[in-house]
Amino acid sequence: MPRPRLLSLLPVLPLVGLGACSTSDVLNGLTQSKAYALTASVPYADGARGKLDIYAPREPACSGKAPVVVFFYGGTWNSGERADYAFVAAALAARGILTVIPDYRLYPEASYPDFLVDNARAVAWTRREIANYGGDPQRLFVMGHSAGGYNAAVLALDARWLARVDLSPGQLRGWIGLAGPYDFLPIVNPQAKPVFHHPDYPPGSQPIDHADARSPAAFIGVDEGDRLVNPQRNSAQMAQRLARNGVPVQYRSYARLSHTLLIGAFSDPLHWLAPVRDDVADFILRRADCGSAT
Repeated sequence: MPRPRLLSLLPVLPLVGLGACSTSDVLNGLTQSKAYALTASVPYADGARGKLDIYAPREPACSGKAPVVVFFYGGTWNSGERADYAFVAAALAARGILTVIPDYRLYPEASYPDFLVDNARAVAWTRREIANYGGDPQRLFVMGHSAGGYNAAVLALDARWLARVDLSPGQLRGWIGLAGPYDFLPIVNPQAKPVFHHPDYPPGSQPIDHADARSPAAFIGVDEGDRLVNPQRNSAQMAQRLARNGVPVQYRSYARLSHTLLIGAFSDPLHWLAPVRDDVADFILRRADCGSAT
């Protein structure tokens, strides 16, 4: 490892594997890009967690209108805060992509499908209002990591949820899932069991069951050695199912990362670990007809 890279990681390495808040504080603090204007705490629904942050790029792609990503964070549907993921939005803003990061209700306040209802409302708000912030509602994507990858996949594949807000998956340009669980019954993780009413799992809760020829284009990324969410059963199988149905899908498996570092690689100090942020941005800009990010 080159010496400058090692030095840049010294403040971060002791925190990897700890709570997301501690790690995210460091990654946000070390992210240098300020290529965005932040509008924080915008309400999209009632309640303390019905708010979102908007990161509008100062130099939008697509001839002055920015493609739009609604990003859902992970945390086993038990934890997470929108401000923790400013480094993800900063990476996308540097490439002219507007990012919306909503909070959503978590367990024990909420369980399946409450958080999906919130997610759909956040997408509906974005579709309706984002032009006022420099975003193009016709170039709309959903994206998530871990549990957030599940949320993004459900909205993109299972039409029931966007239909509740008078939208459809066909109005999305694509979806991005990073280390998402898409086929995980029976549940082993004790934190996730009550979220999905174990052992009385609701029918239709698995995203892979809804993957068909009508699905939007997808980018699916994994750490090849992920020990939390099996990459073969979930991501590789999802990519294969979509491809068999003729859906454009990009599948990327990265080495030397982890479940957490897959999203951490969006940050400035960790981006050299793998080209995750470049690959995702390139997918978005190509699907938005903006050309290449690199």
